[in-house]
Parts: sequence; C-alpha cells; structure tokens
Amino acid sequence: MKNTGKYARSYFTPPECPMRWAQKEYIDRAPGWCSVDLRDGNQALVIPMGLEEKLDFFQFLVSIGFKEIEVGFPAASETEYTFCRALIEQKLIPEDVTIQVLTQSRPHIIEKTFEAIRGAENVIVHLYNSTSAAQREQVFKKSKEEIIDIALSGARLLQQYREKAGIPYQFEYSPESFTGTEPEFALEICNRVLDVWKPSGKEKVIINLPVTVELSLPHIYANQVEYISEHLHMREQVILSLHPHNDRGCAVADTELALLAGGERVEGTLFGNGERTGNVDIVTLALNLYSHGIDPQLDFSDMPAVVELYERTTGMRVGDRQPYGGKLVFAAFSGSHQDAIAKGMRWRGASDSARWNVPYLPIDPRDIGREYEADVIRINSQSGKGGIGYLLEQHFGFNLPPKMREQLGYTVKSVSDHQHKELSPQEVCDIFYQTYVGLSSPIELIDCHYKRSSARLHAEVSVRINGEERLLPGEGNGRLDSVSNAFKQNLGISYSNLRYTEHALETGSTARAAAYVGIQSVSGETCWGAGVHEDIIMASIIALTSAINRLLSAGDRENAPLH
Repeated sequence: MKNTGKYARSYFTPPECPMRWAQKEYIDRAPGWCSVDLRDGNQALVIPMGLEEKLDFFQFLVSIGFKEIEVGFPAASETEYTFCRALIEQKLIPEDVTIQVLTQSRPHIIEKTFEAIRGAENVIVHLYNSTSAAQREQVFKKSKEEIIDIALSGARLLQQYREKAGIPYQFEYSPESFTGTEPEFALEICNRVLDVWKPSGKEKVIINLPVTVELSLPHIYANQVEYISEHLHMREQVILSLHPHNDRGCAVADTELALLAGGERVEGTLFGNGERTGNVDIVTLALNLYSHGIDPQLDFSDMPAVVELYERTTGMRVGDRQPYGGKLVFAAFSGSHQDAIAKGMRWRGASDSARWNVPYLPIDPRDIGREYEADVIRINSQSGKGGIGYLLEQHFGFNLPPKMREQLGYTVKSVSDHQHKELSPQEVCDIFYQTYVGLSSPIELIDCHYKRSSARLHAEVSVRINGEERLLPGEGNGRLDSVSNAFKQNLGISYSNLRYTEHALETGSTARAAAYVGIQSVSGETCWGAGVHEDIIMASIIALTSAINRLLSAGDRENAPLH
C-alpha cells in the first residue's frame, strides 16, 4: 500500500491504565440494552423506513424484550417527529418500556424535542455534542472551554424543560467522538454535566461513551472506559453506556472488553445496521452471552422471524455468514466438519448430556429457531461420508454401513462436482436409490419361495434376465444364504465375504425395513446393494440382487457371462 505516511494514530490513551478489566475472564451478566435501530439504523438506509414500517419495527423490538428503544431525533425531520407522536398518541409504548430521543445542545432543537415527547412518562432525553480534537479544531473552531459551555447550556435547558413538564425524564449525555477526545477532557466535560444534573436516589444519569469512529485496537477503548468509570463524579448514580461503531470491524470486541472495564449498558442495532460500517450488532453480543450460559434478557429464539422483519423493513440483507443470523452460519460443507458434527450429535443422543458441546457448533441451532436438517449438514463437492450418512439418517431413516456410506459419499460428491451445485437432501436420497436400491439390471428379481428339509433350506428364486424368466434353485443355511447360492450356482457368478445389516425404517405393523448387503468380488472390490420392503427377508434379497447387479455392471472379469 502507498501513502502510509499520511496516517498516524488519532486516539488518546488515558494517563492511568491499570487494565483491571484484563484480569476478568468473562462477562457474568447481561448489560442494559438500548436499540438504536430506529435512529442510527434508520438514518443509514438509502430509503429510510416509513411510518408503518417504523411502527412494525418498534413493536417487534418490544416483543424481543428491549426495555429501552431510541425512537429517533424528533427535531431532525417531520417523519421523525410524527413517529414519536404516533407512538405516544396511539398508546403503543408498554409501561415497562422507555423510549429515548436524541437532541443536540441547541435551544430550538431541545424545545422541539420536548414537544415531541409530550404525554409520555418513560423517556430518556439524550443530549450530545462533539468533543474530539479534530472536531474542535476543524468543524467548530472552538476551545475546550467553549465546547464545555455548549454541553452545560444544553444540560441546563434539559433541566428547565423537565421541571416545566413535571415528569421525571431520565437524562443521558454523550461526548460525541469520544474515542478521538483526550480522556482527561472527556472526563472533565462529563463531570461538569453531572454537576449540573446532580443525580441522586433513584434518579440515575446515563453517561454514554460512543465509539463514533473506531480509531484503535479494542483494548484501548476498554482502557478509556475504565479510566472514565473510575473517575466520574457520583459514580454510583451513573449508568455507564457504550455506543460502538464498527469502522475497524471490532465493534463486538470493543463492547465486550468495555463491559469488562465498567460499561453497564449498550446502545446498538440488530445485525449492526448503521452509518458507514454500522453500529455494534446486538444479536451477536446477546448470543455470545447465551453461548456462555448467560441469559441475555433478549429473545432471539426465532431467528428466521428476526431476519425476515429486519430485511422487510430496512431493505437491507443479512449476509449469509453474519454471526448467528446468516443462513450459512451453522452449515458444514467440509467432509471432516460434517463427520465431527454427525458423531457429536450421536454422542449427545447416547450420553443424554445436559451441556452443549458439539464440534463446530457453538450453540444449538434449534435454540434460535434453526433446524439441523436444513441448516447444518449441506451437501456439495466438498462434503464427506459422515455428513451424507447423517443427512440420509435424519431425513429418511437410512443408517448405512460405514463402508457403503463411504462409497456413496464419493458418488454424491462427484454428482455435485459435475453439476456445480449444492444438492438437496431429496437429491442425495435419489442418488442413493439410483445407485443402490432395488436395482433390476441385468437381473430382475421377481419372487422367492422357500422350503426346509432336515438342516438345509431350499430356495427357488424367480428372476428375469434379458426378458426371459428363469427359476433358480439353491440351498443353504438360511434364506439369504440359499438365495446367494442360487445366484452363484445357476448364473456362474463368483463373490465372497457377504456382509449384511438391517434395520426398521418406521414403526408399526406396516413399517418398512431397510437391508444392506455387501459382496466381495474375486478382484477384491466390495459392491453394495440396498433393499426396502415391508418384509425384512425380502428387503435382504432385494439388497443382495442389487449388489450382484452392481458387481456385474462393474464388468468384473472373473465372473462368467450370465447363462
């Protein structure tokens, strides 16, 4: 890359960095959540949501469990104002839900904001002004003290409007562009605002530390948060909030480390929607907690519904690899991954373990409304025998012998490779049938009859070969053995080492059975066949006939022509 010399770090490290947060191993409780989808996320859309879409989104956020929802910047546009009024006038805000509104520290904007929330009881009024060195120098051309005066004048106005309304609105302050602000100055301006508001008793103030632009490694933000947390005035009366953006792709890491460092509340969006690279993704944060056994206090048990609502109302698309929500995040195409998942699931079923610990799956897909059969094992040219076998077992009940499963795996992979496509479970089953089940060429099985004399069983096998029906007699120790001998003695077919397994496909009096037969040719190749029938003996004879047909179709030179 050229021009690296034009870039240098533009963040500030705190004067004291004990990094106490680094000694903590995990987050032990869910933070307070505030959805900013309807402001941060909405303002980032090419076509912002209309009123009805916003109402749908708000009600869906409530159903997920959000207790704080930022509904917009009411003074920014008529649409924003109308939405806020619609929520209040239509009484759509539950008693246990608090709406949040954003305002700059400007008198006419603050006035319009308080007009918008008239009639609402549970409201957070979020005041902000930018404090970064770059903004002070380039945009506002103001000194630090002048920037503090902007914040304090807004803080005093909020107090006046709250007193006039007679409603205990909660206040929040953000030093916007916090990550580009000297920590000592960010601390000073937050403490000066706190000194105006003087929170006490149950009346807590939210101090929000936004990663307006990601400028550093995540641990730097954690250090900044720890510094502010340990030096705030009236800390016990403050809720320390985080609002990370994702410019460096580290918003989740920023947030998780900052929660260890003293953060108590998170403002974010579903799937990280927001300006530029977006806000922190609350879905990922919440389900990361869930994967560690912590109740996130948000309900994502129907992830397909969350994705559908998000895509419908925003016009955005959840990426296939988006953590937890993407349609391929649990999918395993790799053969080794599929095999490990299949074995892990079988082990789990056999051990009845209460703990989730399946290879390659950090959480149980069913816990968020996803299905193993549709989402986990996906078949293409990279797939292996384990995944293909697991898919046939889960969808259709077939439990193939390992060596047969291996052979089928190569066949399925070859079909996918030549067709350049993923194969559906039904397509895999069709390949299995076409390759192994009930094969009738060159030998078509018609019927079998048996009779016993002394210790031997005699079989008469009716077959059709090249359009000619023939009756093949044979005897052996059992039915399958006698039929096998009938084929060998009457048709001049040579094979050995017959392997046989069977199982029921269903339950009940009319249940079908599946049988699998493998035979070894003189050259050492094992040919497999399968049979499906209500009678298990007939299923085994069909499987043997299929195996012999595969042997003959392979052109084994040691076998004489049918005669």
